[in-house]
Amino acid sequence: MSMKFITREVNGVTILDLSGKITLGEGGLTLRDEVRSIVAKGSKKILLNLADVNYIDSSGLGELVSAFTAVKNAGGELKLLNLTKKVRDLLVITKLLTVFDVKDDETAAIAAFA
Repeated sequence: MSMKFITREVNGVTILDLSGKITLGEGGLTLRDEVRSIVAKGSKKILLNLADVNYIDSSGLGELVSAFTAVKNAGGELKLLNLTKKVRDLLVITKLLTVFDVKDDETAAIAAFA
């Protein structure tokens, strides 16, 4: 199953509800394109809801880092929301949990944006 996403906005924060896999090929490219598109439209506050993401490979991790960097370089913030245990463990192993601002509650995540 490739990645699917729904984009919505809450209190000035663009939320991407992702589902499926973020892997080499379609999923990663879709995420990259969507995040860059959101940034190009002027949104500086982006929240990736990963509650329904069941798998991320090394390329998918690269896409998350690439998205984070693109948003940061544009003067924005990117946060992660609702990590599954599998995805959280992966971020712990790769030490990326220290890079990303990760939240478990959507309301708190939205409030955490400056």
